[in-house]
Amino acid sequence: MKKSEGNQRTLFQSWGKKSSSNFTRPNSPGCSSAYNLEEVIDLNEDDDDGLLAAALEMDSIDPGPSTSFDMESGDIWIYPTNYPVRDYQFNIVQKALYQNIMVTLPTGLGKTFIAAVVMYNYYRWYPQGKVVFMAPTKPLVAQQIEACYKIMGIPQTDTAEMTGNMAPTKRENLWRTKRVFFLTPQVLQNDLSRGSCAAADVVLLVVDEAHKALGNHSYCQVVREILSYTTNFRVLALSATPGDDIKAVQQVLTNLLISHVELRSEDSQDIKPYTHARTVEKIVVPLGDQIVRVKTQYLKVLDTIVGRLFCNRVVWQKDPLRMSKFMLLSCREQFRKGPAENMNRAQVGSIEGDFAMGISLYHAYELLHQHGILSFYNFIKGILEGSKGMTRAKTELMRHQVTIYYTSALFSQFSSPSRRRSMQFQASDPRFKSHPKLQKLEEIVVEHFKKFAESTSKVKGKPSVDTRVMIFSQYRDSVKEITTILCRHKPLVRVMSFIGQASTGKSSKGLSQKEQLEVVHRFRMGGYNTLVSTCVGEEGLDIGDVDLIVCFDAHASPIRLVQRMGRTGRKRDGRIVVLVAEGKEEQVYKRSQSNKKSIHKAIVKGTGSFDLYQDNPRMIPKHLTPTVFKMEMTVGSYVAKG
Repeated sequence: MKKSEGNQRTLFQSWGKKSSSNFTRPNSPGCSSAYNLEEVIDLNEDDDDGLLAAALEMDSIDPGPSTSFDMESGDIWIYPTNYPVRDYQFNIVQKALYQNIMVTLPTGLGKTFIAAVVMYNYYRWYPQGKVVFMAPTKPLVAQQIEACYKIMGIPQTDTAEMTGNMAPTKRENLWRTKRVFFLTPQVLQNDLSRGSCAAADVVLLVVDEAHKALGNHSYCQVVREILSYTTNFRVLALSATPGDDIKAVQQVLTNLLISHVELRSEDSQDIKPYTHARTVEKIVVPLGDQIVRVKTQYLKVLDTIVGRLFCNRVVWQKDPLRMSKFMLLSCREQFRKGPAENMNRAQVGSIEGDFAMGISLYHAYELLHQHGILSFYNFIKGILEGSKGMTRAKTELMRHQVTIYYTSALFSQFSSPSRRRSMQFQASDPRFKSHPKLQKLEEIVVEHFKKFAESTSKVKGKPSVDTRVMIFSQYRDSVKEITTILCRHKPLVRVMSFIGQASTGKSSKGLSQKEQLEVVHRFRMGGYNTLVSTCVGEEGLDIGDVDLIVCFDAHASPIRLVQRMGRTGRKRDGRIVVLVAEGKEEQVYKRSQSNKKSIHKAIVKGTGSFDLYQDNPRMIPKHLTPTVFKMEMTVGSYVAKG
């Protein structure tokens, strides 16, 4: 059958285009992918059919990323035997090589191990590709680079840790000369925007604490930026829990291009052999007469604002006791979508002012409930003095004489010299406790150390085992107050605060990254046996063995609770105590636990519950199916830089 010259050339051009992909053929190093069409002479029918079959075979191979897949190393993938082989880890790694996966494992069960193995194999397969590990904070970045090295031993000469403090020119040079990168998403986002990092060179993107990938978070922006250049990159997302609710989970899966979810809970059969028992106790604490009196007076202030919003028909609840900050935020969002047509600009501005003030004052109300008079006092005082930066809320507060009158009375009541010292400087009057939960917490911690000391002293001939306690509180004021109270019990309790880095609006100076790592190190080594932490201690950091966790507040987010609880029960049985104030905080805790169960149920139910990414790249040529090669990795000593 006679073929036209045009058809012949089209066939060769199609084949030549596929052949010009950057996959290198085995046994032909450095062979050119270009074809000289002028050398093609006449084709008979059999030759043409053979070429067509060859073209179709080439078409079945993914074009892949702009960097080449190493065919010689691509027939195997390596799994380390330096650590005991756990079936669930092996199975997840195997899937993560081929699919964009969200890995949800309880804290301490080896998410970093899974990441390190996947990273090592992509490091082997793509000699010119970039492997990137993103973590949300600098201390986590510093921790993960060492942890991954100790698992697989990727040469440190090929690895770079990047921070925002590093000069852009230096980072640009590292992108040219290194292959494996550990950094925060903000750094990667900036370097992608500048062109320092070639997006098409990224072959693997590991996202730690992946539940943060919501809205316009830097994680989301990084994925979108890379996706605008190439679809051929692998995503491995890691988190102890994927989101606060079903809607949030779906957002994370969509934003990170997830095509498959691997979830394990404490009840999963394949992880039970590697977990320890953790008892969870919820203790409901009455508010006490002092807080009830303050609450009663403060509700009069809230009633004024809620009543005015209700009269303007922008909220559906008139009772300030049943209103909440979340409800006000929801109502404001609805109002902004479409104010009533008969409202002029002045009315809209007035309602916006009431919403702003109400949200701020209800935040103070929550502080009073959950954390006590100290946090409440400092927040209200901060608004009026301008240190909180809420100019509009301050203006609105000043316009209401009832608020000013009440606030002045409150300041007078709690600003006697001795009270002021106890609130602002803490150590002057450690007997003052601004919430009944503090008394209960003190009893629990002291009792724990006393019992542990008694039990270890009775076992003769057995080396004593140190016990450690970790306490979580959302706000720095409470962290300071808890630390002050427990300092009274030295040397039985050796306590240290653990807070984030300093930022505008905070009432106290934070800890630098170096100071944070030093505190964690001393806690692990036994210099302190009690750590009182804000949310900075919840996520990812390797705190060491902890026998008792005390949650001073119950957060609405199941993520926060899961992260906190994951700090214990790693190497031996652990105990978790959640202190909740009667009323709203108790309800918040119940709702959080319910959300956690519904999320797990939806994921276990199957992929039908979620919309998953359909254009998942294989990243391995389709004619290749690498087989596992288990081997003991040679890992040298990690050398910290800087």
